[in-house]
Amino acid sequence: MKTAAAYIRVSTDDQIEYSPESQRKALRDYAQKNDLILPASLIFCDEGISGKDAKHRPAFNQMLALAKSEEHPFDVILVWKFSRFARNQEESIVIKNLLRKSGVEVRSISEPVDPDSAFGSLIERIIEWMDEYYLINLSGEVKRGMLERASRGEAVSIAPFGYRMTDGKLVPDPEEAPLVQEIFRTYLAGDGLRAIAMRLNARGVRTHRGNQLDNRAIEYILHNPVYIGKLRWSKEGRAASTRRYDNPNIIIVDGVHPPIIEPEIFEAAQQRMAEIKKKFAPYQRREQTVDFALKGLVRCSACGGTLCHSSAKEPSLQCHNYARGSCKVSHHTAMTKIEAAVLDGLRTAAMTGQFTLAPDRPVDKSDKTNDLRKQLAAAQRRLRRVRDAYESGADTLEEYAQSKKKIQAEITRLESEIEKAAAAARAGQEQPDALAAKVRSVIEIFADPNQPPKIKNDALRTVVDHITFDRPASTITITFYA
Repeated sequence: MKTAAAYIRVSTDDQIEYSPESQRKALRDYAQKNDLILPASLIFCDEGISGKDAKHRPAFNQMLALAKSEEHPFDVILVWKFSRFARNQEESIVIKNLLRKSGVEVRSISEPVDPDSAFGSLIERIIEWMDEYYLINLSGEVKRGMLERASRGEAVSIAPFGYRMTDGKLVPDPEEAPLVQEIFRTYLAGDGLRAIAMRLNARGVRTHRGNQLDNRAIEYILHNPVYIGKLRWSKEGRAASTRRYDNPNIIIVDGVHPPIIEPEIFEAAQQRMAEIKKKFAPYQRREQTVDFALKGLVRCSACGGTLCHSSAKEPSLQCHNYARGSCKVSHHTAMTKIEAAVLDGLRTAAMTGQFTLAPDRPVDKSDKTNDLRKQLAAAQRRLRRVRDAYESGADTLEEYAQSKKKIQAEITRLESEIEKAAAAARAGQEQPDALAAKVRSVIEIFADPNQPPKIKNDALRTVVDHITFDRPASTITITFYA
């Protein structure tokens, strides 16, 4: 008698006919009728997991590891249907071939085919192809249905923090809604994302998945228009809209649920987040103790590293890469000396109107202009393809004319949007007179000995992108926002 293993998988809890117990009973009955030994330890089960990708099925991978071991403990893998084993035909063929080399056969108890015959192998491939087609088609239908619901302002996913789902509709949660209002209120009062998250965690507040809050969770809440009565959804699916807030495929519509936050408060939060992103470079820590006015702003001319407090008795700065041995040029300088040099540089720039400007710093990686340019390049490629199709005789002149007209209209629209975005960026750049006025107001704060370092640092960040200190030449270069 051969020893068998069994693999059970269900995608959702409501598949009663596919329930683990139903499959387990059918597999045991089949083993008994076909003289196969099926130990309980060799029954592997993945519940609530899609069959599209094997790497996300832990029990499946455990079973494969045993099958490919030198002394594999079973000769046959039983499944209720081939769709339980895999719904990706290419992956299924590769895995089955590997199993055959180990002497292990995959057998569907409800789809009997002869794997040793050419016809049986063909039937098995057809079954797998139909399963994969069903999965792809179902995914498309689900996306279309969710997009249709979202376009009507109806909820299409789990309730966000602050709401709960009742009869398929979002309603404010009496315990969480006040916390959302607190998050917006304290953020606008000056609290940082991490500070808000830590305070709520200390009170035992958790996400709907039971996790602690972090700065990313707070930022997502502050960005989510659901709290002003709107719904945000992507034509590409929910995952595509999670963090890319300016993705052109995102739709924002009026929802049918009541708001928690006033629109004015929401817009004020968006403005503060945009200002903070402008003041701090990507990946730079924003919430930290500011113990000197130039913290995070002065860079080493040799390696570009940030100058930090050195261990000298007198307050001084040193390149942090030099302190760790990766930079070969010392940039040690007294704190008072470099602060005086920066103050003098600010005064000179404000008086002469001559500023060293930094290139535009993108707010995040999903820059709108870049997305538009990518769409334009894709449209131009489509235009070339339809021309090639016409020249090769695949399309008629009428078909080519219709396709060309449609794509050309899209290209014209995208080019117009790119030009508008560029014009808006140019209009948003500081003019020398306006920038000089802002610098003079910063000088007043920076030169005031009564102002704390944090206030001075915040003031500097409104106009200064970074300051480069060249120790060998004894010079500084202040780079301002463009």
